[in-house]
Amino acid sequence: MHLQTNQQKVFSVSELTRSIKGMLEGRFSFISVAGEISGLRRPGSGHLYFTLKDDQAQIKAVLFKMQQRYLQQQPKDGDMVICLGRVSVYEPRGDYQLIIDSLDYHGEGALQLAFEQLKKRLDAEGLFNQELKKPIPPLPEHLILVTSPSGAAVHDFIRIAQKRYPQVRISVYPAAVQGEHAAKELCQAVSEINLQQASGRLAADAIILCRGGGSVEDLQAFNNEELAWEIHRSVIPVVSAVGHEIDFTIADLVADLRAPTPSGAAEMLLPDSQALREHLADQARRLRRTMQDKLDRHQERIALYRQKLTGAAQPVDSLLLRLDHMVENMEHTVYANLAALQARLDRVENRLKRNNPLLVLNLYHQRVKEMQRRLRQIGTRLISDKKQELARAAGVLEAVSPLSTLARGYAVARKGTGRRQTVVTAAEQVRVGESIEVLLHKGRVECEVTKVDRQ
Repeated sequence: MHLQTNQQKVFSVSELTRSIKGMLEGRFSFISVAGEISGLRRPGSGHLYFTLKDDQAQIKAVLFKMQQRYLQQQPKDGDMVICLGRVSVYEPRGDYQLIIDSLDYHGEGALQLAFEQLKKRLDAEGLFNQELKKPIPPLPEHLILVTSPSGAAVHDFIRIAQKRYPQVRISVYPAAVQGEHAAKELCQAVSEINLQQASGRLAADAIILCRGGGSVEDLQAFNNEELAWEIHRSVIPVVSAVGHEIDFTIADLVADLRAPTPSGAAEMLLPDSQALREHLADQARRLRRTMQDKLDRHQERIALYRQKLTGAAQPVDSLLLRLDHMVENMEHTVYANLAALQARLDRVENRLKRNNPLLVLNLYHQRVKEMQRRLRQIGTRLISDKKQELARAAGVLEAVSPLSTLARGYAVARKGTGRRQTVVTAAEQVRVGESIEVLLHKGRVECEVTKVDRQ
């Protein structure tokens, strides 16, 4: 709720916090932040909580357990890192923090220097020209992953792709993504796929170079000059989905599209048809898991106390019954809330179907056709009425026209020349010997007055 005081709106704490949350999360939805880790802690949930700071400021940060599988090494206090994530506000405490999607370590050495030199040379040769980037079809039918079949990246990509757009066909072209022969195998894969496309043996919408995160040394295969030229020559659009957001390779710069991660590539290439349902299901799973973890811990503690209090079995039994009752009530409440959310989602979906733009467009199209038909009828009738009016006006004009009078044998006498010429209507207007012009129905006659009778 809010009040109006002296024509000025007074926000409640909840309103102000929600407003700040909307502005922060909208403005900083996907950013990279560099800083030093401080105050690192890992509670029983397995999530990592720490402060990211520099010499002038600091911000709270959290790296959830599910995102830690891509870590190169376990972080510790004092590590300098680059974090990719989004800014969020935790409303109950009014705290803002950085929700981290990926974390990597950074530095510069011989490999970085070689990378910069190759990058500068290929840029001068035009391989990074944005005008040469080939577009990716918005609804791809066939994608080819060039990657190691045993890596986690390929499974992440396929899993997300099947959830977002099950209609897509995904093929995997096996190739090493790390090691001495990786660059050669990657080049061979891109070349072979293009040859098969040219011969008509396959039809691919995009080639995705796919690999999870790693150190600078691990990603060296994607900084290969021969691979860069192979990507540049490819007729099929090439997508680079290598490492994390902070990992930049030569393949990223040459490719037609760069994705921050393999999972991000699936999200960028494929439309999301079930985002809302998946979000709701994910929240339900996380809630159940959190509840179960808490219940398991409480049950373990109760079991321990029960062993210690063997002489007080009846009170412990009462506590267990009370706990079970609370569990049932909690589950009932959760399922009721989920059912209400599901019903609300179904109503929204039905409303969207009823307000389908195609149906509205068809309705307006029918109305336009009907109006066109009526307009043609009105136009035809109006033209017919105007023709009749024109015919009547022409008849009246014909009846009063001087030319009609002349056609009946009458003539018009005029004297003078040019603009001074006047019509003779009385004998007093002429004199004997004066020249006059007689206008007939056909032609005219020049005459000389020999007699004037004024009677």
